[in-house]
Amino acid sequence: MAASKLVELEAGTGLPRWQLALLIGAPIALGVGAIYLWNRSRKKKSKAAGERKTPEGSASPVQGQDGAARTNQEEDNRSLLERAQAAKNKGNKYFKAGKYENAIQCYTEAIGLCPNEQKTDLSTFYQNRAAAYEQQLKWTEVVQDCSNAVELNPRYIKALFRRAKALERLDNKKECLEDVTAVCILEAFQNQMSMLLADRVLKQLGKEKAKEKYKNREPMMPSPQFIKSYFSSFTDDIISKPLQKGEKKDEDKDNEGEAAEVTERSGYLKAKQYMEEENYDKIISECTKEIDSAGRYMGEALLLRATFYLLIGNATAAQPDLDRVINMPHANVKLRANALIKRGSMYMQQQQPMLSTQDFNMAAEIDPGNPDVFHHRGQLKILLDQVDEAVGDFDECIRLRPDSALAQAQKCFALYRQAYTGNNQSQVQIAIDGFQDVIRRFPQCAEGYALYAQALTDQQQFGKADEMYDRCIELEPDNATTYVHKGLLQLQWRQDLDIGLDLINKAIEIDNKCDFAYETMGTIEVQRGNLDKAIEMFNKAINLAKSEMEMAHLYSLCDAAYAQTEVARKYGLKPPTL
Repeated sequence: MAASKLVELEAGTGLPRWQLALLIGAPIALGVGAIYLWNRSRKKKSKAAGERKTPEGSASPVQGQDGAARTNQEEDNRSLLERAQAAKNKGNKYFKAGKYENAIQCYTEAIGLCPNEQKTDLSTFYQNRAAAYEQQLKWTEVVQDCSNAVELNPRYIKALFRRAKALERLDNKKECLEDVTAVCILEAFQNQMSMLLADRVLKQLGKEKAKEKYKNREPMMPSPQFIKSYFSSFTDDIISKPLQKGEKKDEDKDNEGEAAEVTERSGYLKAKQYMEEENYDKIISECTKEIDSAGRYMGEALLLRATFYLLIGNATAAQPDLDRVINMPHANVKLRANALIKRGSMYMQQQQPMLSTQDFNMAAEIDPGNPDVFHHRGQLKILLDQVDEAVGDFDECIRLRPDSALAQAQKCFALYRQAYTGNNQSQVQIAIDGFQDVIRRFPQCAEGYALYAQALTDQQQFGKADEMYDRCIELEPDNATTYVHKGLLQLQWRQDLDIGLDLINKAIEIDNKCDFAYETMGTIEVQRGNLDKAIEMFNKAINLAKSEMEMAHLYSLCDAAYAQTEVARKYGLKPPTL
């Protein structure tokens, strides 16, 4: 299955999983906030909720207690609680009139009057005063009063949510996340506002942590399978082509079955030889020798070095090399176009779609006969939700290279998703027929079977989808991601946890650098309630992340799992498990 680009976007960009799939040849497991969304998907659609602004007459029904006061009795007959209720009711009137300072005075009076043993009523008074402080933007006071309310009533949804919002304003994201996680669990993941707050804070935390971690990370070469899959997505790329006869020593020209030996003077040719031998760790240093000596293949060496910088996740080092190739006026146009494709992909990873689009358009202008330009630009258009333009680019790629099975499969998938999301059943069937045509004409294209399997899964044709994944495994037995997808299918289809986990563990055996497998395993462990194991899996995926954005996404999942451990410890709250 081809890895179409180095770009890996987090689900927090608002892109559906299928769109992310087109970038790396395999969809990301779940997006930011997946721990919440998984639970949410098992229930009915979330109901919208209005902002919790108004004070209340009694505590949250989660922990009920009759605190209603007999407000019509004479003043001299009232108990302390009744007098406190009267003060609270007066405060509510001031609150509704927008007289928040007067409301605060009344709620303070109610707090002072209320007997300590009346915990539910007292928690209500604190929560109402917090609501008034919130209107005055006094976030520290909001937190304090909500904390008092929660101490009296630990499952008080309004107080927890109000404190979460105030903590966000105070930039205390960790405690904010814990509070809103408790709220989501108490509300059974059915309230849109608390879900959105959780998702927002998770994204912010993830970005902050990833920025620091990624800056100081040790570059890591991905697995050989990933590298080969990445290069297979280019059909018109000089640097990925095998060594030619003219690049070998004379005595090796008759030994085509043996590894080519190249002259000691050419660092680039040695790097190409190392590529053929899958000795990837030596490629950057050999390219550097060629560049430093201003050798004959300096342009090729710059592009190859930049490509491997991108593969190990060092975009900062890659960009100057790509810039130099693009600005070489006499360089081979294929080199310049390939550099533009890779720089455009890098810009998309960095969430700079305008710069990305400019680079792809420039590549199409200088090398209009290059099918790679249109294939990869088509994927960019998919990410930008410009499906019609994407299909046009895929068509141009196919016109230039009719045997491009990958472009045909991805075009078919783009059309399918457009029909599926638009609920156009006739177009869905046309797309399904298109998949069948692709795998008939290109029976050796694993990507065709994989994308067809995803469409079949959407259509709940699980048995046939399973057959397609089996075909993928026959064609690419070392492709770890296929085993992960097949494992997820078993969970969705047969609810067979053991088989699903066995397949994902098989993926890790095949490729212990498969971050997708660790991420998926972590997500499943969250659903099983094994939060410590989930955090361990997410951390393994974080250390293997190929981009800062993917790392941010993984940190969000890890933080969500950690927040659930804290909520379980503090309040004894746990979401439903598998």
